[in-house]
Amino acid sequence: MRNITVIQTKKETGRPWERVNNIEWKQKSDNAVSLKLFPKKQYQEWLGFGGAFTEAAAFNWSQLSDANKDAIINAYFNKETGLGYNLGRTAIHSSDFALGNYTYVEDGDVNLESFNIEREQKYVLPFIKAAESEANETLTILASPWSPPAWMKTNGEMNHGGKLIEKYREAWANYYVKYVKAMEAAGVPIWGISVQNEPEATQVWDSCIYTAEEERDFVKNFLGPIMEKNGLGDKKIIIWDHNRDVIVERATTVLSDPEAAKYVWGTGNHWYVSEEFENLSKVHEAFPDKHLLFTEGCIEGGVKLGAWHTGERYARNIIGDMNNWLEGFIDWNLVLDIQGGPNHVGNYCDAPIIADTEKDEVHFNSSYYYIGHFSKFIKPGAKRISHETELADVSLVAFRNEDESIAVVLLNETEANKETSIELEGEGMDLSIPARSITTVVFN
Repeated sequence: MRNITVIQTKKETGRPWERVNNIEWKQKSDNAVSLKLFPKKQYQEWLGFGGAFTEAAAFNWSQLSDANKDAIINAYFNKETGLGYNLGRTAIHSSDFALGNYTYVEDGDVNLESFNIEREQKYVLPFIKAAESEANETLTILASPWSPPAWMKTNGEMNHGGKLIEKYREAWANYYVKYVKAMEAAGVPIWGISVQNEPEATQVWDSCIYTAEEERDFVKNFLGPIMEKNGLGDKKIIIWDHNRDVIVERATTVLSDPEAAKYVWGTGNHWYVSEEFENLSKVHEAFPDKHLLFTEGCIEGGVKLGAWHTGERYARNIIGDMNNWLEGFIDWNLVLDIQGGPNHVGNYCDAPIIADTEKDEVHFNSSYYYIGHFSKFIKPGAKRISHETELADVSLVAFRNEDESIAVVLLNETEANKETSIELEGEGMDLSIPARSITTVVFN
């Protein structure tokens, strides 16, 4: 007899992670079977979930009382009571979610002799160390640059796009090396780097443009060999780090060149612009030995306390990408203030946890609880399993954990309740999926 746990979060009550009782496991379901699980047919292995330790997030965290600092760290990184995050992302100097533009070197220092990450000692490093202490493990951290220093760029500034001046490609590649080694010396190992955050977007904030050919050649001739030469060949290199719309074209250009591909671990994606989840499968089918990682997504346009659609957007994107070979999910800012910042150009966004630093209050958004429906039950090392469904308007994904438990997450964004039954290895159960809800079913 299987032990079944059903957890639901529904808009009607707004109460998170409610346990559903009186679920009966039986030889045959009364309802026509609309969902079948096939645990022996397995796909990608799951790396985990996490969020970004931006300077903005770290600053917000630092402004709170010790009790609220602990509450946030526990909420994200505790494996029993929290989301069990094991991934993270840092910015290589400033992103838009920083207190201003900054770099780690003095202007014109091509040899990087002035390089130091002292600024990160104030906010970012203490935040990461508190998280790692709670998680009781070294987090898997991806580091991404938003822009090279202004003096290395064609437009002479960190913001508004521009390109890396060719004569500085070697110096810029060495900058990643310096960053990885400095973070390690500060007690925070870096797992991997992306070449450039959103390389096709000219933004009013820190940004830098690379064509697909430029990214390919920078990896092939500078970043890959220079990382390797400096003993950092084990660090993962991720390309693209941008939206799904043209991920296939970018991956094809870079990964079709074996001299570039040999340095690349995989492709990173964001969720802005479109929800063309199938594009991830196209990349996987073309380059099955490479990996796919979600590296950023957030709700744009400031804070939306109490909104329900925000959680639904997270779940829809997580399910869509998971069913198309995604291996890990890194959210954007871990904590924002009540305005959705700080952000040095006013590009305010929402986050799963919002801190009112004036009142010393912490608010949890629906997105926090929706992410938990995945991260609390689909553990690192889990493998996605096959399913067949006739269930209209309900999206779902299923994974088998290393302890052989099976977790199924079902998202209902409609205004109607849905009745279904789930069949697993000849036995079944009936399940009611409320309107505007997310349900996780765990079979032990």
